[in-house]
Amino acid sequence: MKSEKRHGYGYYVFVLVGFVLIAIVCASCSGKPNGGRTVANGERTPISIMAPLHFPHPPSDEAIARIEELTNTKLDINWVPDGIYTDKMNTSLTTNSLKKATFVKHTDYIFIKNAIRSGSFWEIGPYLEQFPNLRHLDDDILKQSAVDGKIYGLYTERPSSRQGVIIREDWLDRLGMNKPGTLDELYEVIKRFTVNDPDGNGKQDTVGLADRNDLVFGAFKTLSSYFGAPNNWGLSAAGDALIPEFETKPYKDTMNFMKRLYEEKLINPDFAVTSKEVQRDKLIRGAAGVYIGSMTDVQRLSDEAKQLNPEARFALVNRIQGPKGYRVWSIPNYNGLYLFSKKAIRTEEELLDILAFFDRTMDKDVANLMRYGIENKHYTLSGQSVLLPEETSQLRVTEIGALYALMIADLSNPNVLEASEKETMWALAGRLSADNEKFLVKDPTIGLESKTYDEKSVELYKIVSDATYNYILGHLSESGFGEEVNRWRREGGNAIAKEYTDAFFME
Repeated sequence: MKSEKRHGYGYYVFVLVGFVLIAIVCASCSGKPNGGRTVANGERTPISIMAPLHFPHPPSDEAIARIEELTNTKLDINWVPDGIYTDKMNTSLTTNSLKKATFVKHTDYIFIKNAIRSGSFWEIGPYLEQFPNLRHLDDDILKQSAVDGKIYGLYTERPSSRQGVIIREDWLDRLGMNKPGTLDELYEVIKRFTVNDPDGNGKQDTVGLADRNDLVFGAFKTLSSYFGAPNNWGLSAAGDALIPEFETKPYKDTMNFMKRLYEEKLINPDFAVTSKEVQRDKLIRGAAGVYIGSMTDVQRLSDEAKQLNPEARFALVNRIQGPKGYRVWSIPNYNGLYLFSKKAIRTEEELLDILAFFDRTMDKDVANLMRYGIENKHYTLSGQSVLLPEETSQLRVTEIGALYALMIADLSNPNVLEASEKETMWALAGRLSADNEKFLVKDPTIGLESKTYDEKSVELYKIVSDATYNYILGHLSESGFGEEVNRWRREGGNAIAKEYTDAFFME
């Protein structure tokens, strides 16, 4: 009897082991790897993403299909034009309709920290070590983007400053001018591009500077750093407190410079309500000749302008000397993050699958597809160097360019191949952005916490931005601007200044 029981037990163990082995084999065949994970039943992981669109067109269906195949995912990407991205993101947050992964610009990040603290997003820090690429993300950048010391986002990596001046070089040549190197010379270029018929059509139908309704990424903040303003916050004259940039003389000098351009009609008169798309269009059509902002915009401006006028040529300037020498404002080394909604992502397992997707995008095959496109269509390889033929430049802009917004930590990703023949303007923008590192003006409050700023920054910023525009447009006097600054202080600015000052001197 005992031997029969032993036989029965061994039989059942044998059968159980057999089923386990079959299950393991089936699981290994059920789906393609997804960032080191597998998907049951061979089904692709569905991932919804909200991402900014910086190009005229979203990526081609072919490129998206390649990414889906390589990552074993089914992507539902809502591409939102950059000019309306902040409004769209805020609407999604307010209506609790965020995608599983939502990009948040670093300039907007502060505005949703309360939602982060209230538990609307997953904390991802504890999971990063599980992934071969994510575990090597830069600790300093992760700390810059942390909320109360916790990691919630995967960052998109950017140089500290890509700010500079884009100028129609053929107009400079026609007027016998050199590229500007000082603020006075920059003013002179803007003026002569307005009044001296730089396009040679016999009409005074151009403006020197095209700008848009953005005091940060438009012309204003870059000009303010040339004038010597601090980056958001600076030390008081006594060195014992932090004060906001708009209480400094260089900020007011910048307002007066812009006011002069407006009064002399050297800038598009509707700049305060102009979108980035319209601003770009003025450069592309030859209605304006100077663009102050991200120098990396030059490649698209050049490509599209040449389609209308093959003679159009652009130059870049990153060194404009001001009262304090060369200076340019900087951002943290991320320009945004992907956050992960707890409402859209219900389980930890689902979160891990989505993190696995982003980890997989950092692998060599996917990362270079996102960066350069499809081999032998958008680029070719010479050994381990990428060749970017000029004849496929526009195709890359149309079909691939937008994918750059999905790339995380790309600058330090060793899997991204170097391009040996970059487009000339893109390469120049990269070199000048690297040169900016020599004279950066950093924001001293990066990494510091101010609860009042988190709570009231949106409404308080509107006070200052409205006052700045109204001063430039002549609707507000200098004393009136001062009164608005005092209102900013009364309604929360004093508390913000104290909290930042306390945190700054405690470090």
